Amino acid sequence: MKIFHLLVNICRYLCEKWFSIGNENVKEEYVKYPHPELKRKLSRTRSITVYGYKPLLLSTFLSILFLFLSVIIAIGFSYLPLFIARLSSNRDLLTLNTSSSSTNKDSTTHSLSLLSTTHVFFPASSGKSYYEQHSPSEIYKQQNDLQIQQHEDQKYFSGGKPKKNISNDLRLEAETSLHLALRFVAEGKLDKARRLFEHSLTLDPLNSEILVEYGQFLEKHHNDLLQAEHYYSRALTTHPTHRRALENKRRCLPLVEEIDQKAFQFIDQLLTEFYRIPDTNPYLRRAKRDAYYLHIYHSNAIEGNTLNLRETRHIVETRMAIGGKSLQEQQEVLGLDLALQYVNCTLVNRLGSITKQDILEIHRRVLGFVDPLEAGQLRQHQVFVGSFTPPKHTDVELYLEEFLKWLNSDVDTRDLHAIELAALAHYRFVYIHPFIDGNGRTGRLLMNLILMRSGFPPVIIKKSERLAYYAYLDLANDGDIRPFIRFIAKCTERTLSEFIRYSQPTKGQEVSTQELLLSENSFDDGLGTDGSEERVIVV
Repeated sequence: MKIFHLLVNICRYLCEKWFSIGNENVKEEYVKYPHPELKRKLSRTRSITVYGYKPLLLSTFLSILFLFLSVIIAIGFSYLPLFIARLSSNRDLLTLNTSSSSTNKDSTTHSLSLLSTTHVFFPASSGKSYYEQHSPSEIYKQQNDLQIQQHEDQKYFSGGKPKKNISNDLRLEAETSLHLALRFVAEGKLDKARRLFEHSLTLDPLNSEILVEYGQFLEKHHNDLLQAEHYYSRALTTHPTHRRALENKRRCLPLVEEIDQKAFQFIDQLLTEFYRIPDTNPYLRRAKRDAYYLHIYHSNAIEGNTLNLRETRHIVETRMAIGGKSLQEQQEVLGLDLALQYVNCTLVNRLGSITKQDILEIHRRVLGFVDPLEAGQLRQHQVFVGSFTPPKHTDVELYLEEFLKWLNSDVDTRDLHAIELAALAHYRFVYIHPFIDGNGRTGRLLMNLILMRSGFPPVIIKKSERLAYYAYLDLANDGDIRPFIRFIAKCTERTLSEFIRYSQPTKGQEVSTQELLLSENSFDDGLGTDGSEERVIVV
């Protein structure tokens, strides 16, 4: 409104200057004829009508016209970059689609998504495999069944992760970044294109078009088939009927499963090498004992416990409090120590299925020192974990029964690798979130129980991997569990490699037990105490 008044005043001033000559002529005519009353009134009326109101009306009209033109120009300039970007990107996409259709007219897939065979890992044709391998068709059927089950879980659970509401401005900016990224891809500026893809995903992470285009970009230009397939899966989570996402996923899934099977085969080879080490090896016994304390330290540290590794081991071995430290944190150490002993000494070697009472007993020990009233008891009210909402407390009992039925079913789990089963069990357990507190520690113990029953050593998820650990759980909540399974597989591979490395020291590295140093990232300890023989991991 202030701008409009300013324009009116400017135009009025210009008009008055323009009509100033006419005003002087009227004044001269009035002086020439001072006596005739009629002419004086007539000239006075002409002066007011012609040279008084007319400049005001004209200036108002011109001001409105200028204001309207300014608005039109401003809108045009604001949408001009978007129009140019869309025009150029559509032209580039038309060129790429034309070239791909001319190259292979009978193909139903995008030529941008094809991979050369040099980047595909095939299972080894020779050598003993620790687990049964499956054909790509069986793997694809199994993966579809897993996704169907996961969608049923999403419908079955009343909770879940709420979808993000994206404003129109953010969505428009994300689409603009996508078109510019496609333009940079056509021009060969891959680094800039990748940054724009990531920026557009940050603005609109659920946009299926952005997810598919970024997946094709990673597949073609970076040979990152695992990440590309992950983005296709996320696109199908938000848009289940997306044609390109379905085609790309169907094509990539057998290749991705071959890569995963190759990783599992390598872990099986490490496990075979691990079992070649005799139990009498002093370094292996030392590593197993140190792994016990490392598990307690890292599992508590992931939940926010500030005690370091040396303090954790001191509390476990001496049962003495440390001055200046939180009493609750020290009680968490004692509780996890009891729970780990229960798993090692009772559950690992016991025949039979994992029962609800087993889980309650694990949790009763985990939380027994911190909160005796809630320890071993299912929660009785709703809880919230960040942006994730677990199921209602009234339905936890039913969810837990369904989970145990799936876990102990030979039909549902017989085709799964032990690492896959353990990772899936861990995720589904923390998804239910059956307890008020201690769900993460109980879930990791349950995962390691499954691994140890299958012959694997317990997995240690380190404190430094806390953010990645929670990020992969969030991805599983979004609909893709496989990144979390691969994360657990890498932790298992690292654990086996460290056992093998520390049990076979090279020449010149043989040191006495008193000289081994225990750090937060290795199996050695520098406390100079032998500890208790029962506090070792069971393999």
